[in-house]
Amino acid sequence: MQALDIRQRAMKPPLDARPRDSRVALVILATDHTTEPDYARMVASGRIGVYVTRVAYANPTTPENLRAMQPALSAAAALILPDEELDVLCYSCNSASVVIGDDAVTAAFQASKPGVAVVTPPLATCKALQALSVRRISILTPYLAETSAPVAAYFASCGFVVASFTCLGMDDDREMARIAPETLVELAREAMDPQADALIILCTALRAAEAAADIEAALGKPVVTSNQASAWMCLRLCGDDRAMPERGRVFALPLAAP
Repeated sequence: MQALDIRQRAMKPPLDARPRDSRVALVILATDHTTEPDYARMVASGRIGVYVTRVAYANPTTPENLRAMQPALSAAAALILPDEELDVLCYSCNSASVVIGDDAVTAAFQASKPGVAVVTPPLATCKALQALSVRRISILTPYLAETSAPVAAYFASCGFVVASFTCLGMDDDREMARIAPETLVELAREAMDPQADALIILCTALRAAEAAADIEAALGKPVVTSNQASAWMCLRLCGDDRAMPERGRVFALPLAAP
């Protein structure tokens, strides 16, 4: 075989400061089927890159199993673009964020990525409800009652009145991801209290973000879902203020200043 003449260019080509202007990072569960497709659809673009790592997690979805992820969070964050800055870092697990606590999640992430803006689904949901000027809510989760109780307490502690709370009694997030979006529309009808200002559908495993606009049309009231809210907050933190009401009413609104 004739030797190939490989020529190395003497000078490097000019480099952009970043491949994408903004970097949104996700720490998700090993069992998560839903967050990556949702963020590919709602967040990733030619301007915003989405970067993902996973943490070990074992069902059932109980407070004890969710809390067990906490020691792994800092190391997981460190794996995302090592030694490079991130614009936003989201822990995409609603129930784990509640039982671990937003402050503890932030501390774990910032130990590896100092100064990064941290988003959790319950925090983003609160921000979305504030943007919508909502106070009285109905809540729908797929969780067991023991996992749902801390969620109700979280939103009550944030100043919201919980008019009704419906949980589906499920303990495997892989099965939660198999609930069809159109089924979620019917479940939302059952869960919505007529006196509530909005419905929130909480769990990053649910494909609820796909159905948010359809649920709003069915209920005639705002709907906020875990992945929809966290995607909206991540976009706003990256300076993307576009109105996209086809993703739900909150996507027409800005993120209020802290």
